[in-house]
Amino acid sequence: MSVTVDDQPMQAEKLGLSTVGQLLAHLQGQNRLVVHVLIDGHEPDFDRLAQVRQSPLSGHTVYIETAEPRQMALDVLDQVEKQLDESDRLRRDAVELLQTNQSVKAMEKLRGCFSIWHHAEESVLKTAQLLRIDLGRIIVDEKPFPEILAGFADQLKRIRSALEDRDFVGLTDTLAYEATRTSEQWRGAIQSIRSTIR
Repeated sequence: MSVTVDDQPMQAEKLGLSTVGQLLAHLQGQNRLVVHVLIDGHEPDFDRLAQVRQSPLSGHTVYIETAEPRQMALDVLDQVEKQLDESDRLRRDAVELLQTNQSVKAMEKLRGCFSIWHHAEESVLKTAQLLRIDLGRIIVDEKPFPEILAGFADQLKRIRSALEDRDFVGLTDTLAYEATRTSEQWRGAIQSIRSTIR
């Protein structure tokens, strides 16, 4: 049996660990998040997680990479902030293009914004879930974060409606004014979540 965790050999037998599941539970108990597993040089089939967990360590070479959940969450929030910078740039470009009647090019920029906004929302929600942060306690502009998310969803509906109606004046206003405010609120929420994590 050979067990390596974060490039360090681990004496699993001495710790009384005999299965992959016991090893994973031991690491979780140390507040480590398993991010990569190799058994005999291959990634296990996580669709059969119960079988993988029951696999004996004996006779196998197991390699595991972990991350500290808080640091991982802070790294994710840093990436989300960078993505929001990019979405702000794309949004401003879309506004300029709409103002010069270049709606096709503006739509390309908006597609990038939608992708970033979706990813940012998903990342923040999963980070909060991972660390068991109650987003209702994250307050931005005297509003709980779920209320900010609801406002964001409404704003996206208005953007889609303006696109469907080809109301480029309304779309330009929403992107230039409301979306700027939403971006500021997202940044405020990220700062609050970061403070909570620390």
